[in-house]
Amino acid sequence: MGVGIVGAGLMGREIATAIQRWPALIEHPVSPRVTAIADINPAALDWFDQLGTVTTKATDYRDLLAAPDVDVVYIAVRHDLHEQFCIDSVRAGKDLLAEKPFGIDAVASTRIIEEIDEHPGVFVRVSSEMPFFPGAQKVLALLRSGALGQIIEARNSFLHSSDLNVDKPINWKRQRQFCGAAGVMNDLGMHALHVPLRLGWHPTRVFATLQNLVPTRPGPDGDRVECDTFENAVLVNEVEGEHGPFPLYVEVKRIAPGHKNTWSLRVEGMQGAVEFSTRNPKAVRVLTTASQPSLGQLAGEQLWQRADAGSQSVWPTVTGPIFESGFSDAILQMLAAFFAERAGLLGDRFGCATPQEARTTHDIFAAALRSHELGVAIASPASKAA
Repeated sequence: MGVGIVGAGLMGREIATAIQRWPALIEHPVSPRVTAIADINPAALDWFDQLGTVTTKATDYRDLLAAPDVDVVYIAVRHDLHEQFCIDSVRAGKDLLAEKPFGIDAVASTRIIEEIDEHPGVFVRVSSEMPFFPGAQKVLALLRSGALGQIIEARNSFLHSSDLNVDKPINWKRQRQFCGAAGVMNDLGMHALHVPLRLGWHPTRVFATLQNLVPTRPGPDGDRVECDTFENAVLVNEVEGEHGPFPLYVEVKRIAPGHKNTWSLRVEGMQGAVEFSTRNPKAVRVLTTASQPSLGQLAGEQLWQRADAGSQSVWPTVTGPIFESGFSDAILQMLAAFFAERAGLLGDRFGCATPQEARTTHDIFAAALRSHELGVAIASPASKAA
């Protein structure tokens, strides 16, 4: 299976590296290899020479789309380029794994989906790797079992501190024309909404607080220029659950002191609670009510228990189940899910974000922008997708 990568930056190299680790997967039905790479910077292409499988190197992504040995395209470019690049890929008949947010806004995302609908033979998914950590998968299994009973509240966050330095030069993620009006929500929001949307938690109302904490940053010549996107976003979403409404808190922040790159999920229910964070990737914490007589006076109390998640996630690997899992492993699992679902062999395993889920995030972001502007909760059209 030939894979073409558009964008030779950080994530392009991560995807290529994960594919090189493919033998770590046990009996996977697909065997991908990177056959093409495209980037406007010719020097960035040289890194991919070490793979030994690349037959096409191009500075124009359309040359990659024309390559006969490319079956699947992974696109990791600026948000303002998503619409054209994704549409061109679909029109070329290439299956697609696109980076979030899958278009700079709802209009762009809708146009991509309309093009997909015109080409029903093309398989398309959206990149969101964090839920593929083994601990996250254990939390998902518990939530799907209904063991927590009626949901009281849920929190999903993606936090890092890459913009904490106020003298960090401006980049495209702090500029609306490239990143979009949603700012950090476009940048990180899919990570924090992938699991809630997959669970059917579609917000009916959204109240948001958005922050532009560093309004200017050094430009190319050293002079400070305006940053016109938000770095931090906190959304309080009302979700209509099976047993009634509950709040879903979504946090996405580029300035979160103390966090390197943290994805976390916590859900509380009437019969217990569960939480997982990539800050401690082995630990899944579960709140239960103790009933063992040996605990003496603690019997009947609420107790937090910890289980180690190990290494196994969506697709089995040769790595021993007692070992830890990390970001690169999550990328590999996401790709394993993508290619298995593409082949119709994913079964009931957790899959990559769908174009429709990505489109729904844009509805939530639009409601959040409106909420921030007016200072009130906004009805979200995302609920209509439930």
